[in-house]
Amino acid sequence: NLAFDKVAAKRFAAIAGVAAPAGVALENLDAAFAEYGRLIAKPARDGSSYGLIFVNAKQDLVAVRNAARSEEYLIEPFIAGVEATCGVLEQSDGTLMSLPPIEIVPGEGTFDYTAKYLLKSTQEICPGRFSPEISTALMDQALRAHKALSCSGYSRTDFIVSANGPVYLETNTLPGLTAASLYPKALKAQGIEFPDFLRDQIALAERRSRKRA
Repeated sequence: NLAFDKVAAKRFAAIAGVAAPAGVALENLDAAFAEYGRLIAKPARDGSSYGLIFVNAKQDLVAVRNAARSEEYLIEPFIAGVEATCGVLEQSDGTLMSLPPIEIVPGEGTFDYTAKYLLKSTQEICPGRFSPEISTALMDQALRAHKALSCSGYSRTDFIVSANGPVYLETNTLPGLTAASLYPKALKAQGIEFPDFLRDQIALAERRSRKRA
């Protein structure tokens, strides 16, 4: 799964014209911190924002180096802005469409594992309160990422909406479908009933299976 490797996913998304943040090599960690003031580090192959490290002080650099001893980490400059996510749906006829973008307002400032699954104060606003231009850009870039990473069925791509527009974070090829998940909220905002979505996805999977047989 190409999208599960955040380093490779970012590279392919950027080739497709999606705006992505610069990467920071581990050996350049101190210089990058001095240049940008804040960094963010995340496991290259984990989901659900597990293992996120926000580098706001010099002691956080030690935490990144320690974590990077046991698994590969993706390190980037911290980008200030509004957190957003945008789903892409493969319809029953095989055409792709972007769903309404969702604006995320974390209860305690960052949309990490705790904010996603434990905090009741996190707000998920769909459709997000973005300008038409930003909404269009989010939908376009989510679609580009979906295609670039050879996704099928459905996906959801996360962004930071910075002062310069959307910046790509990562693509989830199997976003959650529970009552608390983001993707069903976007389906509802688009006017797509959840049973219809499931029925179409099963039909698409059966069609792909027959093609491979």
